[in-house]
Amino acid sequence: MPPVDRAAAPALLWGDAILFDLDGVLVDSRGTVERSWRAWAARRRLDAEAVVALLHGRRAVDVVRLIAPHLDADAEVQILLARELADADGVLAAPGAARLLAALPPSSWAIVTSGTRAIATARLRRAQLPIPDVLVSADDVAAGKPHPEGYLRAAARLGARPERCIVVEDAEAGVAAGRAANMTVIGVTACAATLERAGATVWVRSLAGLRAAAPAPGAGVALAIEEAR
Repeated sequence: MPPVDRAAAPALLWGDAILFDLDGVLVDSRGTVERSWRAWAARRRLDAEAVVALLHGRRAVDVVRLIAPHLDADAEVQILLARELADADGVLAAPGAARLLAALPPSSWAIVTSGTRAIATARLRRAQLPIPDVLVSADDVAAGKPHPEGYLRAAARLGARPERCIVVEDAEAGVAAGRAANMTVIGVTACAATLERAGATVWVRSLAGLRAAAPAPGAGVALAIEEAR
C-alpha cells in the first residue's frame, strides 16, 4: 500500500492516484440527500431515521432493497433521483476541496460515487468543482460500496495499481470498499472511531487538513496530512 511517512512533519502519504468519494468529501450535499430520502420515507410510511442511517455511502438501489424489499427498487430510485436532481439547495464545495483539486495533476485523481453520473456532475457544477476524466458512478458498477468494484474500476482507468492508490472517504461503506480493494484509506469525519472500525488509516476533519505535496521518486502523487486526528 502507499506508505505513510509519519516521521515527516506533516505526515506524508504517497502513491500513484487519489480516488475521492463525492458526497461528504468533495461536496456538502447532506441537506438535499436527507430531504429527499425523508420525504420518500414518509410517502412510503417507512422509518425515516432507519433510512437515513443506511443511505450514506451506498447506492440508492441498494438502500431501497435493504429497507423496503417489498417495493420495486428501480422504480423507487427513479422517484428519488428526480427529486434530488431538482433540489440543489445548499449544495456547496466541501472545505478545502477546490484548493486540493486545483493542486493535483488531472491524470492523478478520480471520483468514485454511489450516486448516478447525472447527480454527480450536477453537484460538481453547482459546487464549481472540476469534473474529472475518470468518474465511476452507480451507473458503472454491478455492485455498489462496500464492494470494491468502483474503486478497482477507477484505478484501472487511471492505469494505477490498486495497492498504490489512496482513497478519501467519509462513510463506513466507502472505507470498507477501499480496504477491500487493497487501497490505503483516508477518512474524512468528525468522528474518527466510526471509520477506524471500517479500516481507515488516518483521519482528517475535512479536506482542509490535506494538501498536495511533492511525491517521492517513483510515485505519481503525494498528500501532506496536516490535521491528522
